[in-house]
Amino acid sequence: MKLNRRTLNIALASATLSSLLPATALAQKKPVLGFAQVGAESEWRTANTESIKSAAADAGIELKFSDAQQKQENQIKAIRSYIAQKVDVIAFSPVVESGWDTVLLEAKAAKIPVVLTDRSVNTKDDSLYVTFMGSDFVEEGRKAGRWLVEKEKGNPGPINIVELQGTVGSAPAIDRKKGFEEIIKADPKFKIIRSQTGDFTRAKGKEVMEAFLKAEGKKINVLFAHNDDMAIGAIQAIEEAGMKPAQDIIIISIDAVKGAFEAMMAGKLNVSVECSPLLGPQLMAAVADIKAGKPLPKRILTKEGIFPMEVAKAEFPNRKY
Repeated sequence: MKLNRRTLNIALASATLSSLLPATALAQKKPVLGFAQVGAESEWRTANTESIKSAAADAGIELKFSDAQQKQENQIKAIRSYIAQKVDVIAFSPVVESGWDTVLLEAKAAKIPVVLTDRSVNTKDDSLYVTFMGSDFVEEGRKAGRWLVEKEKGNPGPINIVELQGTVGSAPAIDRKKGFEEIIKADPKFKIIRSQTGDFTRAKGKEVMEAFLKAEGKKINVLFAHNDDMAIGAIQAIEEAGMKPAQDIIIISIDAVKGAFEAMMAGKLNVSVECSPLLGPQLMAAVADIKAGKPLPKRILTKEGIFPMEVAKAEFPNRKY
């Protein structure tokens, strides 16, 4: 077939354009975020997952998501998968604090930046991650302790406390306990007589509270639960034991999810310290900044409050999770 000059020019222009397309496509390619979630152990975590998924869609970020079912080995496997897929950014909420250096070094070697969300890791090398965003768990424990000290300031004691801890080795369990004890240790009338993990789940919270009641019965004055789901499980155990939650036993918990507000409005939970799960928009903003080469602070805090039973009804319509 003969090509005239006009046809030849069009063909050459088309070939030139084709050679440029890969670079153009690369420039317009969606950022890819690999996110390794802890699991779906609580109302809080479900809201956290939804926030991340919806924020990624809104921001035009491709999200590769995995659920570790509360197992560290599953999270490590997911992170290695993201490294192999050469995602732009890896983010995860670590199940426990320790044991991450090896896989984080692998991500660093692959030049993939890592963002920690909600929970931190225990490492001597903080160059293994770009930033940690989330709550101050120690301060949450302190808030719970301050509320109790204020409520019981006229009570000579002793005040016997049972504690439902979160997942063993997790940052929120370690830090919430630390903050709470830091406040109550100033007054010897406060005594933690039992402390055991409830794994942040409603079912385990109920089971452990049943054991506490069997062992200590009416000696228990206060329950401090590291999250609302465990507190709600414990409320069931208290009622089944023929006692009145929030009256016979003061109940303090952390997260401030809708379920906690419903319990407070029903007169069964005294107070919940806020821990916001809505980290999605903040995380997507960080991904965009990392892609643009902008520096990020090493620690990004979320702002949170504390909600006693008395304000639950008025505040409930404002809750997003």
